[in-house]
Amino acid sequence: MNKAVFFDIDGTLIDCLNGMTDITPRVKKAIRELQVKGNYVFIATGRPYAFLNEALRNFGFDGFVLTNGAYVKVKDKCIYKESIKKELVKELVYNLEELNIEYILQGEIYSYIKDEYKRLHSFYDSYSIPKKYLEGNYNLEKVDIYKIELLCNDKKGVDYCLSLENRNFDYIHNVDAGSFELYLKTNSKASGVLKVLDFLDIPLENSYAFGDGKNDIEMLSTVGCGIAMGNANDYVKGYAKKVTDTVQNDGVALEIEKFIL
Repeated sequence: MNKAVFFDIDGTLIDCLNGMTDITPRVKKAIRELQVKGNYVFIATGRPYAFLNEALRNFGFDGFVLTNGAYVKVKDKCIYKESIKKELVKELVYNLEELNIEYILQGEIYSYIKDEYKRLHSFYDSYSIPKKYLEGNYNLEKVDIYKIELLCNDKKGVDYCLSLENRNFDYIHNVDAGSFELYLKTNSKASGVLKVLDFLDIPLENSYAFGDGKNDIEMLSTVGCGIAMGNANDYVKGYAKKVTDTVQNDGVALEIEKFIL
């Protein structure tokens, strides 16, 4: 029976903040070996398509669970998508601009960010986010938005963002830095993974996932075997069935080689 393996990006396959912007040769080889044996490999990430670098886009993954499960592709086929209602996006954008909150609207292919949002652009530069699919000029009426990332400049902005949890949104936030990732509560990496498994008719017990962050918790605890990276914190590790080595020490390859294969 074929298996499906899902990989988070940051802290799992790469580590941009520490200069590791591509998958290591050993991890690439292990993932390729999974495919050679007839298994499926997927990216499962909070990132939108626009945030994937050329190496990730062109690696040959069998599909993508993007924007925390709001957009899901198997090969070139979109099997699920749920955008935020346009009226709600327009309301949010109005309030964000009134409160001087920098934001990026994450779409299907392109993501939309104003050129003047220098702090937010600098933040993405630190993660080596490519510019190819970032647009500064756009019409809200003509774009579908799946996730919004925010950067607050003061407590008033942070308080507003925290209040959005009562508006059918879920979020990941770092209040100290004033940053938020905002997405619909109906979606998660786990829900996206389940849609892939259903589409491919793969039983849950034949699914695996690697991750290191809080937005990986549902995925790690839902799949047949969730594997936390060694660099994950203890809270995240508590939701996994196994813990491997760190991203810097080829943790993904080690677990594929000795356990999955």
